[in-house]
Amino acid sequence: MKALFISVRTGSTRLPNKATLDLCGRPTIEYLIDNLKKSVLADRIVLCTTQLDEDDILCRLAKKNGISSFRGSSDDKIERWRSACEAYNIQFFVNVDGDDLFFDYGLADLCFEQYDTYGTDFIDGRGLYNDVYGISYDSLKKVCNSKPDSDTEFIRPHFMSPRYDFVVESVKRVPEKYLKKEIRMTLDYEEDLRFFEAVIGHFASNGLELEFQAILDYLELQPDIVAINWAREQNWRDNQKKMIDCVNV
Repeated sequence: MKALFISVRTGSTRLPNKATLDLCGRPTIEYLIDNLKKSVLADRIVLCTTQLDEDDILCRLAKKNGISSFRGSSDDKIERWRSACEAYNIQFFVNVDGDDLFFDYGLADLCFEQYDTYGTDFIDGRGLYNDVYGISYDSLKKVCNSKPDSDTEFIRPHFMSPRYDFVVESVKRVPEKYLKKEIRMTLDYEEDLRFFEAVIGHFASNGLELEFQAILDYLELQPDIVAINWAREQNWRDNQKKMIDCVNV
């Protein structure tokens, strides 16, 4: 069985409760869920969160939107995924971060197709519009059994480590629309929320579907909207670099 895992929790220092903030009349996470439901290759969508009381609301939203949920380790994301795989008999999953509201289901389906064709252990989609990783349960289990600690917020180095004999590939045949341009589509800061409000507000007021290519076409003509949060991209990159520097696998 193949699944989409939405990795999300309410705890956030930069933008508290960002997964459940009101965004044009709906909780932010619901926009992502709606998009992922369009996948034709995922057998299940699982919202993976923590056992903390504060994350009860996320499980309620999962149920409301007709998807599964799983509660696991608060600190160890990889261990949480392993437990979710075992709970739902998942052999391969694509991870989607809960703050990537415009993550396109088509990118996940590319990863599923690649796994079905090549049996890849780890599909590396870092550096696309939204980072995407496809992970087999077998490789996940090996990493969990040998990783040095529970700090797994930045997961890529664990699967790229030469200590394993994993079949690792980049996403193949990536359409141009998924190649990252100078547009920030992640919800981390107040400016990001205003960016999403502007885009979603436009589509909603005009009765348009929030489709990824349509969003890109619209933003190409709206430099003022792109500029709302673009300056925050460097803050995000700096934080990512700090996380990478702290990983030692």
